[in-house]
Amino acid sequence: MHIQTRGRGPDLVLLHGWAMHAGVFGGLAERLEPRFTLHLVDLPGHGHGRDSTLPLALEPVVDAIVARVPHALWAGWSLGGLFALHAAATRPGAVAGLAMLCASPRFVRGDDWPLGMSPEIFRGFALGLRSDWRATLDRFIALEAFGSDDARHEMRVLREEVFARGQPAAHVLADGLEMLETCDLRGVLPMLAMPTLWLAGRRDRLVDPRAMRAAAEQVPRAEVVVVEHAGHAPFLTHADAVASALDGLAAAVEADAR
Repeated sequence: MHIQTRGRGPDLVLLHGWAMHAGVFGGLAERLEPRFTLHLVDLPGHGHGRDSTLPLALEPVVDAIVARVPHALWAGWSLGGLFALHAAATRPGAVAGLAMLCASPRFVRGDDWPLGMSPEIFRGFALGLRSDWRATLDRFIALEAFGSDDARHEMRVLREEVFARGQPAAHVLADGLEMLETCDLRGVLPMLAMPTLWLAGRRDRLVDPRAMRAAAEQVPRAEVVVVEHAGHAPFLTHADAVASALDGLAAAVEADAR
């Protein structure tokens, strides 16, 4: 696993989504690094971490990150949100505050969770990885960008970034899809004692803003921010709004420390 550290100020871990790498946060990182010490993680099998032998699973990844970064805010986008949420629940002493960026404790629909995505969609992507993984990645990227008021720009950036640090490992892509389909971390939500931020894109077609709001209602200390006109990657189209929301989370954590 690869972690790049840059900037100055309170520590902030940034965790990317499925098939991507930390480079996708480029514009957001430029805004944040004058006031945060950023720890930009390339998850195992992704980006500069593509040759890592660490499995793409919650416990080993969180354990490895905690061993290498100080007490910090953790922000996870999409798949990265599962790692950030697991860290906050299992290692609260290491996580000062939690930001879920277009991320849900459960991504798929269920009898008691009607706002998730259809599990058939994830199974379709898994089947597509076996036959034409590049086309499957492209379909996923199109779904991420769909709904944004600048979908063309968002899709172009995501397509450029996905291979910017090399080809992601095929078996890790399958592992990531399985995580998105099977993980259910809703049970830990009432245990979260630190300030949390739930930032959604109003037009997100992968993670329904209503699902994020429903999750936040189970957390003792939660702020919900919905970015109008944004899709699944608001840090690409509304980076200033995302940076401002993270500033607010940092302020809440600082107020606790006084």
